[in-house]
Amino acid sequence: MGRKKQKQRVILPPELPPEVPEDEVEVSVEDLEFVNNNRDYAGFVSKLDTQLITRHVNRVADAKENNRSIDKKEDALEFQYEKRLRKKSLATDANTDEVDAVDALPVKTLDGKVYYKTVSAPIEDEIVGENEDVGRNYGVVKLTKAEKRAKMKKTRKEAKKQGNEVTEVEEVEEVQQSSQAEVLAEVETDLTAEETNEKKKIRLAEIGTSMLMDPEGNIKSLKEMLQICKDGDRVILMLGLKSLLAVFKDIIPGNRIRLPTEKELAMVVSKEVKKTRFYESTLLTVYKAYLQKLMSLEKVSTFKRVAIRCICILLDANPRFNFRDSLLKAVIKNISSTDDVIRKLCCNTIKTLFTNEGKHGGEVTVEAVKLIASLVKDYDCHLHPDSLEVFLSLSFDEDLRKPETSKTDNKKIKKKFYKTGRRNMEIKQVSADDKKKSKQEMLSKTREEVKADYMAASFAQDLNEKRRIQSDTLSSVFETYFRILKHTMHPGSEANESITGPFGKHPLLAPCLNGIGKFSHLIDMDYMADLMKYLRRLAGGDNDDKSSSDSFSSHLTVTERLRCCIVAFKVMRNNLDALNVDLQDFFIQLYNLILEYMPGRDQGEVLAEALKIMLCDDRQHDMQRAAAFIKRLASFSLCFGAAESMAALVTLKHLLQKNVKCRDLLENDSGGGSLSGSIAKYQPYAWDPNLSGAFATVLWELSILSKHYHPSVATMASGISNLTNANNQVYLANVSPQQAFIDMSFDKEKTNVKTTNKQFSSKRKRGNQPPLPLAAAGGDDEAAVVDENVVRTKLSEHFLLVNEMEENKRLRCELDRTRMTLQLYKHYKKLKKHRRM
Repeated sequence: MGRKKQKQRVILPPELPPEVPEDEVEVSVEDLEFVNNNRDYAGFVSKLDTQLITRHVNRVADAKENNRSIDKKEDALEFQYEKRLRKKSLATDANTDEVDAVDALPVKTLDGKVYYKTVSAPIEDEIVGENEDVGRNYGVVKLTKAEKRAKMKKTRKEAKKQGNEVTEVEEVEEVQQSSQAEVLAEVETDLTAEETNEKKKIRLAEIGTSMLMDPEGNIKSLKEMLQICKDGDRVILMLGLKSLLAVFKDIIPGNRIRLPTEKELAMVVSKEVKKTRFYESTLLTVYKAYLQKLMSLEKVSTFKRVAIRCICILLDANPRFNFRDSLLKAVIKNISSTDDVIRKLCCNTIKTLFTNEGKHGGEVTVEAVKLIASLVKDYDCHLHPDSLEVFLSLSFDEDLRKPETSKTDNKKIKKKFYKTGRRNMEIKQVSADDKKKSKQEMLSKTREEVKADYMAASFAQDLNEKRRIQSDTLSSVFETYFRILKHTMHPGSEANESITGPFGKHPLLAPCLNGIGKFSHLIDMDYMADLMKYLRRLAGGDNDDKSSSDSFSSHLTVTERLRCCIVAFKVMRNNLDALNVDLQDFFIQLYNLILEYMPGRDQGEVLAEALKIMLCDDRQHDMQRAAAFIKRLASFSLCFGAAESMAALVTLKHLLQKNVKCRDLLENDSGGGSLSGSIAKYQPYAWDPNLSGAFATVLWELSILSKHYHPSVATMASGISNLTNANNQVYLANVSPQQAFIDMSFDKEKTNVKTTNKQFSSKRKRGNQPPLPLAAAGGDDEAAVVDENVVRTKLSEHFLLVNEMEENKRLRCELDRTRMTLQLYKHYKKLKKHRRM
């Protein structure tokens, strides 16, 4: 038996290390770095046999459980032996008596022995006594009801205190456990979200590359990409939209896809046809769903820019493909957006469509122009100016408007031959030439057929179709322009006039006038008279109804009124042969607008353009009008900056060069020299230049302008003052007022930059060296670079002159006040004398 027992023994492996919870394990940074650097040496862990290890661990655990069961059996035997011994001891002590607690007095017998009255002692069973009151003492005095109640209250209070403490501890533990669980859950969700996002990014890249390699074979993957675009994560959604955009831009064909009808589907076709049909139908369904997704995201502010960018790129890349109308409507709807990025994207897309008409044949141009016209009508001409400036990118073929040169008919040729007496010869040659004519007819028919096939294959448009498209585009464009002019003349009620939108009172008037000036040669002659009438009224020069013209010009700025004058002259120049219109009203308006000009409020470029077109462009002016403009421009040069003064002086010089008699204004004689005008005294505030009497004065402003702080203005003024009345002198004006204004404004910016750079350099030097003059730092450009001392002296002279003028004005006001007081005092004295009398 002993041997068998020895054989059954199992040699147990050493005990496993004690289990430590993961929260108590502390891993240092050095251990992590060591593991990360030596990952190659931990490869044996992946080669371990996990099944063998689990079997071994289970075997050890079973052996431990067996040992524990054996120990429990031995403990049970020992407990039974102890119980028997306790029972024996209790049996021996069962006869023991105790003195009766109730009757404790002894009794003495006749023998003299004392006996105590005894009572059998109660047996205390320890095993059975677990469910009973052990150690009950019957000799203890019973408590009263009040004491019992007090004791019960005490025990209850103690139990409540212990219970409250336990509940507080449990609540704290529960809160800690719940907070830890929440944090762990958030970390787990973040980690899982990052992992899923990375997987989605990789999947998008894989699908995109596979689609670009083989679109027909992997067309089903487009649906998966579209499903990824429906993800709630912002980054994944944007990546999905951009990936689908790249795929569609590459695989979409250049023409429309027509789905087969029911009859065509019922027909038996080959496998290749089925494959192409499946490819086209899947492409259209996914493309439609993608566009619907973009349209829905367009309404969300966070994704609006991405959606509009995708829509613009798709429309620009494939203007002939399906769902073009919905893309075009979305772009036109946002062409006047308050967001600069979205508005520029839409405007640039429409401009590219207008310039590249070869992609779509002009159909998209007509649709876009009509949509913009309807948008202007719906918003009552309150849109951003960029939405109408896209019309300037349109190009029209003037040859399409000309009628075709009709070929000479054979009948006319025959008539000529008949007149020359060759009728008999022609009749004889008819029989011989019949065969040649039949051959030529056959050749012409075949050429026409070949030409028709070529036109169908090359998608080339017919001339009639081109004419129709161009006429529709022109009608929509001019309809929009005339609607804007009408709205400007009749803005509505007075309440609506005071309300200005986010883009101003008349935001579309400037691009409208620019467009009319560009396309005025395409306007029908029947509308020219009405157009000139509207422009005259908008500029404020309608003499027939001066109150209405004042009302129109009151709500227009000086820049807008100058634009009206410019457009009128452009229209007149483009249609010089057909129009016979007097432009005197526009000259009057320009003469008056020069006084109303303000540099900060109005645009100097527009004023310079008006001076160039109306006064300098090869037009012979009346002598009185030219003299009035010369005097007004000289006065204007004194009041404003260098750029405006330079443009005015260039115009003044041009007028003096063309009108020799006006050079009498340069003489110093009172009355304007040798030439006397019809008006004896100069009227500086006359509204008509012919009534100003400019020959009655001299150009004394040039002497002040020769001391101008800017050297270019000073040299120009001194050069003008040196002109003489000799007729044999030839002067060439190489610079226009517009170019002079641009150059002077550029020079002003340049000098500002140089002065700021010099200030920084002087701060660094801290005054150790004297400041260099601007001419040393500027280079060869002498007009832009000025010596600092010269500028100081000229500025001081200029401001001294201004101060003297102000002082004279103040003294004159005081003199007037003293005169008034003296007159009042004399009148008061006279009244006193009358009262005394």
